[in-house]
Amino acid sequence: MRAIITACLIFAFWLLLSGHTAPLLISLGIASTVVVLYLSHKMNIVDNESHPFHLSFRLAKYYIYLGKEILLSNINVIKCILSPKKSISPCIITLPVDQKTDLGKVIYANSITLTPGTVTLELSGEKIKVHALSQETADDLQTGAMSRAIPDDVENQ
Repeated sequence: MRAIITACLIFAFWLLLSGHTAPLLISLGIASTVVVLYLSHKMNIVDNESHPFHLSFRLAKYYIYLGKEILLSNINVIKCILSPKKSISPCIITLPVDQKTDLGKVIYANSITLTPGTVTLELSGEKIKVHALSQETADDLQTGAMSRAIPDDVENQ
């Protein structure tokens, strides 16, 4: 099942990038998809964490949440830059990591880095060190809302 889903995704990506629908080119796209799948299988590079297919649909909700956070953070950073009243007060904070699996921890750390105004500096054990552009941004992270938004399936693999 994983191979079929992977093949469909690879072919859809190829079709999206190429934009060609001529029968010859479609057949070449299918052939290249099969070759990529074969080589990936022989090299043993596809595992359960390469792309967590079992989380694909549940992560969609998280992607929407993360997109909203990225948009709001962009607006906040623009306000910090353009507004003379709003001060930039960089700080480094340490947050607890509630996720149980490595995948959950990495999703959390990457989500923080993707959000403008914050950068994950270090992820070790049960703690994450983050640089925040302002104290307001740091306070938002300390509420733990982003950590709680990560789907439960990531934590309970």
